[in-house]
Amino acid sequence: MDVYLNLGSNIGDSINLIGRAVALIIERFHPASYRLSPPFHSQPWGFESEHEFVNIGMGLRLNRDMEPLDVLHRIKEIEQSLSSTPHRNPDGIYRDRELDIDIIEIPGVELDTPELTLPHPRAHQRDFVMIPLSQSRL
Repeated sequence: MDVYLNLGSNIGDSINLIGRAVALIIERFHPASYRLSPPFHSQPWGFESEHEFVNIGMGLRLNRDMEPLDVLHRIKEIEQSLSSTPHRNPDGIYRDRELDIDIIEIPGVELDTPELTLPHPRAHQRDFVMIPLSQSRL
């Protein structure tokens, strides 16, 4: 089962945070193989900020089948363990964040639940997702 992720950060030590997240993903989904894109730098999308984003794509090949929501819960646990900063303001507007990990796609899976929509509904509108995704294909 292949899972494609996008990891992003625009405050704090972004490269270090993303690296720590990647290490935890590898640990939590062991044994698995993976491929990472190079860092992609971009301006914030959907809100104003002076802080540039760093994003990477991660392709993760799991050696066992998992339910997509189980994958999501593990990813969100990792994200919360490294940063408790919410991704949106109370009014719903995006904000600066230390770490954001999104499941972009699980090939062959279409899902639309309150927790998870696959493939990611706005991925195709975002170069900071699509370029790293193309570079992390397994």
